[in-house]
Amino acid sequence: MIVVTGATGNIGRPLTQALAEAGEQVTAVSRHAAAVPDGVRHVVADLARPAGLKPVLEGAKALFLLLSGDLHAAGANPAEIIGEAAVGGVRRVVLLSTQGVATRPFGPTRIAMRALEDALRESGLEWAVLRPGGFASNALWWAESVRAHQVVAAPFGDVGVPIIDPADIAAVAAACLLDDRHTGGVYELTGPEVITPRGQAEAIASALGTPVRFHELTRDEARAAMARSMPAELADDTLDILGSPSPAELRVSPDVQRVLGRAPRPFADWAARNVAAFR
Repeated sequence: MIVVTGATGNIGRPLTQALAEAGEQVTAVSRHAAAVPDGVRHVVADLARPAGLKPVLEGAKALFLLLSGDLHAAGANPAEIIGEAAVGGVRRVVLLSTQGVATRPFGPTRIAMRALEDALRESGLEWAVLRPGGFASNALWWAESVRAHQVVAAPFGDVGVPIIDPADIAAVAAACLLDDRHTGGVYELTGPEVITPRGQAEAIASALGTPVRFHELTRDEARAAMARSMPAELADDTLDILGSPSPAELRVSPDVQRVLGRAPRPFADWAARNVAAFR
């Protein structure tokens, strides 16, 4: 049995589906009740209370660990989840980390994630670490304004990074959970090309078949909007990357191709598959 945390999100949903289609028994864990694929067990649990995961982890062979925002908060200790996994007999953990652990290692959230990576390495369990950059699904922040006004509003309109389709992250995670060859792997996950916010707006317009206007926000305007849904520190970290990506953050990684034997999907593919959100 494989336990998937964050199972109702943009990565967890396709990962749960892929594992179920591979014939695996899957337990999908989320904080709220949700629909899951047929044959998948769903458990409502709070990862901020690792002791409550004991009955979920007992008998599991593998765990996909995706941290919620609460587990990035001061005083949280997500390493306890790894400890509970070891006690419960879990053999392998695949951790969703972040590219910033390598490219911007000194921010508080990156320091905490690096510590969690280290705790996993030292746990005695089999492990793999995924370090994605920006997600294509972050474009869903624009869905309401596109539906209502046919506008994408974002900062740094002509500064791009190679954002990745969450479905590709899920496919890599499935491979790492199922294939012993990926034990001990650290995979940097990006899309196949650098794309700017203005280019994303054009891809959404193409998927819709209708014009979409791009409106460039100032950094302060973007920070105020982002701080409504994430810690201000994380908003600043994100804007630093979006506004001035380093050479390492502009690099297109070969790791999706290496693991899956195919290139990562471009943003236009994600936009076409998710066009209903913008109608």
